[in-house]
Amino acid sequence: QVKDSFDPRTCIGKGKVEEISELAKNNNVTLVVFDFELSPAQIRNLENDIGDVTVIDRSMLILDIFALHAVSGEGKLQVELAQLRYSAPRLTGKGIELSRQGGGIGSRGPGESKLETDRRHLHEKIVSLEKRLSELEHNRSIMRAQRDRSGLTKVALVGYTNAGKSTLLNKITG
Repeated sequence: QVKDSFDPRTCIGKGKVEEISELAKNNNVTLVVFDFELSPAQIRNLENDIGDVTVIDRSMLILDIFALHAVSGEGKLQVELAQLRYSAPRLTGKGIELSRQGGGIGSRGPGESKLETDRRHLHEKIVSLEKRLSELEHNRSIMRAQRDRSGLTKVALVGYTNAGKSTLLNKITG
């Protein structure tokens, strides 16, 4: 869509939102990707306006692709941490109707809402991942120091993707 300025509510015009909504309904679309950064409010507005779809932006798509291709344990932890940090401000909830506790005799209010519970769990998970990553970094530094003390020659093999680096290394080392 070509527009002079972005609509702050959805980033696209009302007509384009309706067009996307129709396309999604007619083609059983469950995911809509925007090729630019969306604010949490814009994502919520678009999901409400378009209907039963998930709306993500370019950054979330990139993180999802990284998650699919992460191989090492540390890489998976790093991608998961990045996804959690990115999605934390984008959490939305219904509020009081999803409350964990209800008011009653002797109670002091409606209790913790589902959104608050989700945010707390997300924060705990982020702290846990950061701790695990720092432990891995510490272990890596110990291993690096041991390699430095060993006196072995270090070699780096650098090249473009699919240039044959692994094949060359396998041929040299047998």
